[in-house]
Amino acid sequence: MTTLGEAPPSPGKGTAGEVLLIYLKLGLTCFGGPIAHIGYFREEFVVRRRWLDEQAFADLVALCQFLPGPASSQTGFAIGLMRAGYLGGLAAWTAFTLPSAIALVLFADGVGSLGGVIGTSLLHGLQLVAVAIVAQAVWGMARSLSPDRERASISAVAALIILFSPSSLAQITAILLGGLTGLLLCRGAPPVASGHVTMPVSRSAGIAALAAFAVLLVGLLLVQGRLSTGLDLFAAFYRSGALVFGGGHVVLPLLREAFVAPGWVGDDAFLAGYGAAQAVPGPLFTFAAYLGAVAHATPNGLTGAIVGLVGIFLPGILVLIGTLPFWDALRTRLGVQAAMRGINAAVVGILAAALYDPVWTSSVKTSGDFAIALIGFVLLVAWRAPPLVVVVTGALGGVVLALV
Repeated sequence: MTTLGEAPPSPGKGTAGEVLLIYLKLGLTCFGGPIAHIGYFREEFVVRRRWLDEQAFADLVALCQFLPGPASSQTGFAIGLMRAGYLGGLAAWTAFTLPSAIALVLFADGVGSLGGVIGTSLLHGLQLVAVAIVAQAVWGMARSLSPDRERASISAVAALIILFSPSSLAQITAILLGGLTGLLLCRGAPPVASGHVTMPVSRSAGIAALAAFAVLLVGLLLVQGRLSTGLDLFAAFYRSGALVFGGGHVVLPLLREAFVAPGWVGDDAFLAGYGAAQAVPGPLFTFAAYLGAVAHATPNGLTGAIVGLVGIFLPGILVLIGTLPFWDALRTRLGVQAAMRGINAAVVGILAAALYDPVWTSSVKTSGDFAIALIGFVLLVAWRAPPLVVVVTGALGGVVLALV
């Protein structure tokens, strides 16, 4: 059993059913991409339900940002794992992933597309909701994780690195520099007590998960193209999920190379699916369900969608499970705690950079856009409105902007 951070008292352990219902609501309402999802998770599990504290949540986010795979989905899986064991992790992943996956499979069949002025304006309103959600996350995390000039400076430098080089390598560089700077400048804070957030992952289970991750990656690379189309399809998804850092949009070039180059999916169909993936809640990695459904391969359709979802998410989950036991043992050391303060501050800077680009630059074009984003931010921060209220308000605001 491992621990991660110290959380306030919570009413005992939860159940997989409880986790499933909460994440189903999030899966239906979490618009805005991986950075916005972190904002939703923070509001739901740190602020409202107090399943873990700000420090433990920041540690999880920092760890998932550093690992390959979809950071927001890994964070969600880890919180479900903490709450209700492996079944809780599975429930969290299933409920958070399926709504958008189903929507994209329907779109693949020609049912789920949005068109016309109303459809476009609804999508734009949801993009403005993402601005408010990310701004709230930056605001809240900065107050807790960058409270002094040293950590505020680390946040600023991390943001500058990402703004001038928005790549997955730059993100890893910002986190590494944050850790090194924290090791030098952030030793004065009192040590963090080790604690009360239980992660039910043994060291032997962690080693097994890391071994499975490596064996699958190497094995699929060796046999790809030699056995069956179905295995090739799974290998393409697994490779994309295993080799991407930062998740979200960063995976798209890998998927395009894996599916457009061999002729499994045409460029037009690929871009149409990518556009649809922006309009649905949940993780962007569910784009894999669309690709699996439309691929000119066997399997495709519903079976191909399932292959896509399992293939692209599995490596990130395996490497997360494999890292958790050893991560906890490391983070209890004073030097590592100092480094983690710097890393957490760097994560704030990464979120701030993402707030500007792509969230702000792709959404806020007019004073009306700014007004809707500002209303959403005030609803979240001052009125503590549920995210669903903000989603509905933003979507309707987008329609109103289009009609006036």
